[in-house]
Amino acid sequence: MISRRTFLAAGVAGSAALAAAWWLRGTHGDYASADSADGALSAMDAQAPAIIAAIISIILEGALPVKAAPRAEAIRETVINVNRAVTGLPPAAQKELAQLFALLAFAPSRLALARIGAPWDRADSDDVAAFLERWRTSGFTLLRSAYDALHQLILAAWYGNPKSWAAIGYGGPPALSS
Repeated sequence: MISRRTFLAAGVAGSAALAAAWWLRGTHGDYASADSADGALSAMDAQAPAIIAAIISIILEGALPVKAAPRAEAIRETVINVNRAVTGLPPAAQKELAQLFALLAFAPSRLALARIGAPWDRADSDDVAAFLERWRTSGFTLLRSAYDALHQLILAAWYGNPKSWAAIGYGGPPALSS
């Protein structure tokens, strides 16, 4: 069982790392819509879509289309749906996710915490899978919570899309009669 002192120390260390990564990246709360001219990714900074796409490929392995073009389109739609989910969260939760993405995008913290050496858009899928497994089973509550947040966002974004329903035999919500 983790002691209260260890828990508090991990929380302080994690908060300091997040704040340092956020400050060193220079984003300071500015959400760019880098991947979309129409602002479809307005709730995320420029690095978040690549991070999410790399994670989607692992979490949704087996559910994504096999062929390259439909797979890329499904990942793109899921990234946009993650953004939609984030915009529906309270501002404090949005800020925490922005800090998480900043931490994962900043090369030194990405290497130290995720053990991903390459930028996310070129990350090896085995390395991403290993990172997710480490965070899922971590002894640190902060890392497990971050994994859970990413996992839940991606699954909600995927299964909230009517295009994914046929694969699981879901015909959609029942029609309400008046």
